[in-house]
Amino acid sequence: MAKRAAPEVNAGSMADIAFLLLIFFLVTTTIEKDSGINRKLPPMEDNTEPPIIKQKNIFTVLVNKQDQLLVEDEPMEIKDLRKAAREFLDNNGDGSCGFCKGAKDPKSSDNPDKAIISLKNDRETSYAAYIAVQNELVAAYNELRNRRALELGASQGFPNMNYIEMNQLHDDVRWSGNKTKLKKLIDKIKVEIPQKLSEVVE
Repeated sequence: MAKRAAPEVNAGSMADIAFLLLIFFLVTTTIEKDSGINRKLPPMEDNTEPPIIKQKNIFTVLVNKQDQLLVEDEPMEIKDLRKAAREFLDNNGDGSCGFCKGAKDPKSSDNPDKAIISLKNDRETSYAAYIAVQNELVAAYNELRNRRALELGASQGFPNMNYIEMNQLHDDVRWSGNKTKLKKLIDKIKVEIPQKLSEVVE
């Protein structure tokens, strides 16, 4: 009796199927991007001496490895940081700022253009504490910019609009208003209240 040959499995199309599956997963898979903190670094300047900065124009914020705050050599809760930073930026110690409404304390910052916030973190500071401190400091700048935007906006054709709303409107592709004029106003506010935030990790 003749022996039957074992049936063969046609595997010729397996490579095609694997290739199609690979293409399918490459096309349909979404890869999430990690979003960091936006920071615009200053341009490189050649052969320039560092400017002389008075100590009173530096607002020092220290965050230790236990996530505790030391602001101007005094312990502080994070809920009070925004107000303290805003008062420092808005102080107008030399009286040169026409729109500032601060206490004009001669021991504090001269004006928003000269004021610098120095943030120092320990290497073991938690990421959550770092972000929380960053948020409060940036919020202090935004509150002053919002106030300035409301002061300038009405005369420029953008009444009752704060700084954040101006930026959102400028970035909105559906808005058909005068983006050039709005950008000039936003840039003017940035020049008047520059965000000078120095960061150091120790």
